Amino acid sequence: MQQRRRTILLVEDEISITEPLAEALGREGFDTQVASTVAESLELASRVDPDLVLLDVMLPDGSGFDVCRELRQRSRVPIIMLTARGEEADRIVGLELGADDYVVKPFSAREVVARIRAVLRRTDSPGEADEKPIEIGEVRLDPAKREVTKDGEALELSRKEFELLRLLMRNAGSVVTREQAFEEVWDTTWLGSTKTLDVHVSGLRRKLGDDSSEPRFLHTVRGVGFRFTSPEEL
Repeated sequence: MQQRRRTILLVEDEISITEPLAEALGREGFDTQVASTVAESLELASRVDPDLVLLDVMLPDGSGFDVCRELRQRSRVPIIMLTARGEEADRIVGLELGADDYVVKPFSAREVVARIRAVLRRTDSPGEADEKPIEIGEVRLDPAKREVTKDGEALELSRKEFELLRLLMRNAGSVVTREQAFEEVWDTTWLGSTKTLDVHVSGLRRKLGDDSSEPRFLHTVRGVGFRFTSPEEL
């Protein structure tokens, strides 16, 4: 059976970027739908149900952050932000809103394709349905449903927050090094600042209701990595 072509929604208003990038994605076996505004991108996302969104931060009628926020409220579609060189704040905001990765302009089509394949590979990874739920104290993570609850209340986690929490809870009581987190959650092609990991840990702490000075669940092991509390400790 022939494999279905993946659809990429490219949200970008610069023709000098969209035309060569859409052409390159087509050569790599992707169907590309292009939107140049916030309004058009949200309408197109609802209509075509893309497999991944490439999302520019600066759009004529608003911000790509607004698109990211809206998409995350209704979908788990993978999102890669397109950001300007040196704008680290933009990248951190995008990741906090639930983006999966980012590419810095100017970029090559080859780099974008590599990022797309890496993100799709992670989101397609098998085995979640076979994983049993993990329960530690009042926190329960169900890999099959991709759901996390605390005291029975569902927590709204981004894709990366979920994957990071799953890694930490699977290794509860043991230290997960920064290198291990990058390899397993972001894969070895990740080129970003290590601040990315800290942003996601801070987001998890906030959603778990953890106090960073006296954490109940998520502990920092300075200079090494992070550790989730074991059931015995609770």
